[in-house]
Amino acid sequence: MARPVTVTISHDLGVQEARNRVRDGFDKLKGAMTGGMMFKFDEHWTSDDQLSFTAKGLGQTITGTIDIFPQHVRIEAMLPGLLAAIAETVTGQVEKEGRLLLEKK
Repeated sequence: MARPVTVTISHDLGVQEARNRVRDGFDKLKGAMTGGMMFKFDEHWTSDDQLSFTAKGLGQTITGTIDIFPQHVRIEAMLPGLLAAIAETVTGQVEKEGRLLLEKK
């Protein structure tokens, strides 16, 4: 059974810098979302501040969006049965990678 997950990460980068970091660092988030399993991602920006993605692998499909706001980024994904079983682990990894991606340097 599929399971929705949402991760919200605060930042103080501003929208443009947060967008740039998501664009440049999405590959790291991909690995966190799939639990390290091989999935093929198709992503596109539906607006300046929203990235939509679909990932397929192992007969499973992940769908989701990343929304960029002035003070936070929200990652929403629908995890299929295989990954839904480890949703807490996946959520923790996405949050960890997202925080690293958005920390002020």
